[in-house]
This record gives sequence, structure tokens and C-alpha cells, in this order.
Amino acid sequence: MDIYFVCADCGETYDPRTLLWRCSCGGLLNVGEYTVSFPIHEIKKRAATMWRYTEALPFSSSIYEQLTMGEGYTPMIPLDSDSPHILLKMDYMMPTLSFKDRGAAVLIAKAKELGVTHVIADSSGNAGTSIAAYASRAGITCDIYVPASTSPKKLKQIKAHGATLHEIPGSREDTAAAAIEEVEKRQVFYASHVYNPFFYQGTKTYAFEVWEQLNGDVPDAIVIPVGNGTLLLGAYYGFRELLQCGMISKIPRFIAIQAEGCAPLAQAFDAGKKQAEPVINSGTSAEGIAIAFPARHRQILEAIRDTDGTIITAPEQKIEQVREELANKGLYVEPTTAATYAGYLKYLSHRTDSVQMMNEKIVISLCGAGIKAN
Repeated sequence: MDIYFVCADCGETYDPRTLLWRCSCGGLLNVGEYTVSFPIHEIKKRAATMWRYTEALPFSSSIYEQLTMGEGYTPMIPLDSDSPHILLKMDYMMPTLSFKDRGAAVLIAKAKELGVTHVIADSSGNAGTSIAAYASRAGITCDIYVPASTSPKKLKQIKAHGATLHEIPGSREDTAAAAIEEVEKRQVFYASHVYNPFFYQGTKTYAFEVWEQLNGDVPDAIVIPVGNGTLLLGAYYGFRELLQCGMISKIPRFIAIQAEGCAPLAQAFDAGKKQAEPVINSGTSAEGIAIAFPARHRQILEAIRDTDGTIITAPEQKIEQVREELANKGLYVEPTTAATYAGYLKYLSHRTDSVQMMNEKIVISLCGAGIKAN
């Protein structure tokens, strides 16, 4: 399989075996188009993991078999008996307890296939945990950079997986800058869930699973948190591939959720802009989406508009209340996931077409387990 990177700005192509993490023009890299297929009868015979969609993943070998911990194919359940049309995709039921395992498993398996021996990554917590876990399993040396304010439980988890942990004072953006400086200085593989496009090749399996679990159909809308956009963009790519292969007739509407205290994408969307501007994080418990200036902001905004979607800000004062409400339904999630549901409730409160709402099938992403939070 001929896999290559292509610059989103100038179109320049690159061999993934290089250590480049962005184009020489400064543009972001995507994985170039390659042939994918969905042999559903064969897929259904395979193990219930995200690797059942191997024909739609960028591998020329089965090296992922050495790394997999059974990630993916997470359950999808009704919110409750009164709301059978609202489905919860339980993506925190992963080896490291967050959806980030989708992207980390593919990224590290691809790094192993490329002969990489050392990776550096930065994260607000969950992605760092995932990268550390899969790098350890692959026998790859790993350095993880996180904000010093990251949940202590996530820090403990990263250390437990054997990664060298670097706690950086300041913002999430300061953390990324520190990691990039070290990547450039040491010429190490940048296993970034933001910049490395292989990560999105893993998160796109979210869309494949929703499609298969709905028996070849798609929901009217999906509700999905967005900070750096790793799940949103992956899901968008996945649904787009299903559409291109004739497996579905439409892409669901994307209802993206940002934290009220840090919402650069929502501000840009509401203003009708094609790109976001940096904001100051005024504080939010939803640390997983507290990204003041997401690198792929233009791609995220384009994807949401392409699906006729919208961006909603979750009220900060509602996050803990909603977290308790979900816990009372048996769902113990971290604040970022609670923010997703809080944003969805705000979205509902603004709609007036109650009859149509009851007929819509909605999938809400539950991305991180509550046990990871303070």
C-alpha cells in the first residue's frame, strides 16, 4: 500500500518515513487518499475491535497484531428507556479509558512499522496516556509533555506506562511548544495527536462502528466534543469514506461542543469565519477540550459546515451537575464528557421543533472515564 502525506495548504507530498511533522511551507499534513473498502460480510466474521476494518486502514502489514489490546467496537446504548432515539457511544470503554486509544493504537503501530524507536508527544492528559501505553507495548521509548495542571490521576497513569513525563508550567499551548522544541532539537518522531495525520486514521473507526452498529445506517446527528478536533475530524473522514464507497447515503450532522470558558471555534463559527483566532482560556473543568487555538481550526470549521452542523458552548456551571446526572444513570464520566452532554442539553433547549426532535436519531460521544479525573 502506497501511503503518503500531503500538505493541506500547498499540496506538497512527503514520505511518512521522514521525521517531518509539517510541510516546509508551514502547512499541516494529511494522509493522502488511498483505496479503502468495506467487505461487510468479512468484517462481521472478525473480532469485535476497530481492527475489523483493516481494509480501510493505512497498513501494508499486520504489525498492529503485536500491539492491539482489543480497542474499539465500544458499546452504543440508549440514554434511558424514555429516550431510545438518543444513543450513547461508550468510547471511554477502552484500554486506557478514553477514545484516544483509537488514534494512539494506529499511530504507534504505524511508527513501529516505519522502524521508529523513540517518540515525543504532548497532551492535556488522555492522549499522552494512550501514546505512553501503546509505545510501551511496542517497545518504543516515549517522552510525554503535559501542562503542570493536568489531573494527577492522568499523570500517574502516564508514569505507570513507563514514559518519561515532562510537566510544563503554563498553558496547553506552552506544553505543545516545549514538545515541538525538543522534537526539532533531537530529531525525534513527533507522535502528536494533533499534527500527526495517522492519529486521525485511528479515530475515523468511530464512524465505521456507528455505521455498523446501526445496521448500515447513520444517525441524523452526532454530538461530539471538540478541542483539537481529533475525534471530530476522524469521524468526519470515516463517514466521508463510507459515503464515497456507497455504504451510506449521507453524512450525519455534526453538533460540536466546546467549553464556554475556551471556545475559539464557536466564536469563529458564530461569526461566519473560515478560521479561528486565539483566545484566552478563562478556565474550565473540561480540560480535554480547553484548547485556545487548535492547529487544525480551518479543517474543523470546514467539516462542521460541510455536514450542516453547528457548534454549541457548554455552560460551565452545568458541567458538574450533568456529570452527576449521568452518574445516576450508571455512567461515570470525566468533566469533558459531561460538558459534551451539557452542550447537547443546551442545543435541545434552543430548538422549537419538538416533534422532529423526537424522531431524530442522535449519537452522543462519551469519551473519557470519570476515574481519570480529580
